[in-house]
Amino acid sequence: MERAERLAHPRLSKKTQTIGSFPGSPPPATKRARSRFLPSGPLLARSFAAPGPNRSQPAASAPILKVMDTATTTERPSFEDIRADFELLDDWEDRYRYVIELGKKLEPLPDELRNPDTKVQGCVSQVWLSTTVHPDGEPRLTFVGDSDAHIVRGLVAILFAIYSGKTANEILDIDAVKTLGELHLNEHLTPQRSNGLMAMVTRIRTDAERARTSAS
Repeated sequence: MERAERLAHPRLSKKTQTIGSFPGSPPPATKRARSRFLPSGPLLARSFAAPGPNRSQPAASAPILKVMDTATTTERPSFEDIRADFELLDDWEDRYRYVIELGKKLEPLPDELRNPDTKVQGCVSQVWLSTTVHPDGEPRLTFVGDSDAHIVRGLVAILFAIYSGKTANEILDIDAVKTLGELHLNEHLTPQRSNGLMAMVTRIRTDAERARTSAS
């Protein structure tokens, strides 16, 4: 019978930092207006709706509609799907919306897993990551997590597409910098946010290393 065990982590510092905005961010008033538009809901749906009789439709709208349809399905896309979708979305604002939609597909994180032991150190937004090890044979790891920031939740979803469900050895063989580089995220994330992303990668790799050691 398969047995699952959760990895516990030492309590982490409550010290927080400030996460930055994307380089080239608009002035505050414009940014506030955009933030009301980005998360989703009627405005997002309307932005990709078919044009009326007196409106012209951008040439790129068909690929965008296809990509956003992929992002909003109930099934989690694979990393290969995400990479292909990123290639269709040339504009970072479209990619930003897409990443946010990916975050909405994360499995809900139970309240009892929002604690200092699951909180990821080094992320300036609040990020929780809980790892389950399935030790039948070679240990396999699955993850659940969440963040209080829309875009960071989307980054969590991307990491889960890369790592969740893989064995400890497979996780440790992944070159995170190279893999994430295929999405060109570093071109648009501030250093603080990039550091937070790598902190999540470090947590996942640490859990994989611990699982492999325990199984040996």
